[in-house]
Amino acid sequence: MMNTLYLIHYTLYTYTIPMTDQLLKTLESELTGVTQKLRQDFTAIRGNRPSVETIQDIKVNLYDQWLTVKELGSLSILPPRTIQVMVWDKSAVGAVTKAIEDAHLGLSASNEGNTIRATLSPLGNERREEITKTIKKTAEAARIQVRGRRDEAMKRLKDAEGKKEITEDDAFKAKEKIQKSVDRANADIERSVAAKLEELGE
Repeated sequence: MMNTLYLIHYTLYTYTIPMTDQLLKTLESELTGVTQKLRQDFTAIRGNRPSVETIQDIKVNLYDQWLTVKELGSLSILPPRTIQVMVWDKSAVGAVTKAIEDAHLGLSASNEGNTIRATLSPLGNERREEITKTIKKTAEAARIQVRGRRDEAMKRLKDAEGKKEITEDDAFKAKEKIQKSVDRANADIERSVAAKLEELGE
């Protein structure tokens, strides 16, 4: 009898612990993906601080092919508001300058020799409000994704508990860990929003 009970306990342990661990690992990976994507999206939203990420992926039509700015030159920042592009091929300077201007990112582009300087124009109040709304809307979309991932994890946990694949105690502990992961992701989102809004106000 003791051997049978031990076998049952051992089987439950080896089955349920990996199941909940895997569930939490998957959730953590998904939430990290959401917060990283938000930070990437924020780099594409213009603030009052220049960033090479703002223009590095702009497409340039050159020699009947599409290339990005970062494939055509090196980028750097000239404080306080200028992005400098040192274009390797002087014949590409005009095309790169035009592509930056056509992107309508609030940048004023000029060139001299192989050098292009794209300067951020000051933000008016109306434009600042529009960008603020975009930041908040983008952040809310990330929060919705976080809630969705949490709900999926909770459903899987509930199904496993209902099928007696995990114990009630295991389910309770896993729910606590899921909520902690969600809280960390939401805190990360709030930090990203605060940083972007601070940048916008500079």
